Amino acid sequence: MYSKKILWAIFFTFLFVSLALFYQNLPAPKNKRVYEQILPYFPYTIQKELGGIDIVDKRTGKDLNIDNVKVYVAFDELLRKWGKKHLLLSGDILVILDDNGHPVKKIQLNQKEREWVKKFFGL
Repeated sequence: MYSKKILWAIFFTFLFVSLALFYQNLPAPKNKRVYEQILPYFPYTIQKELGGIDIVDKRTGKDLNIDNVKVYVAFDELLRKWGKKHLLLSGDILVILDDNGHPVKKIQLNQKEREWVKKFFGL
């Protein structure tokens, strides 16, 4: 009754949509050394919960109730917003600022790390 072509078309359509959604929700690539040094000052963290994972505000302890599929994308967006206010790139030195604008830490960057900071945070 059904043609094999229709079944193959449905299969490939499902495969294409699945892969497109998978790649859309992947987190952005990060520079491991710089990312790990910035993360302790970032006011959000990813925490495992009974129903999956969620983003938790370290200051208040409240979770943001974001869908599991979008947690890493939302985490990257929060990190970018925070970075625009709390990171200062001065030559090869990345300065992390507190909420009052006072320097907390300085990180010496190489060329590749500086390019990642400019691209990821838009500095």
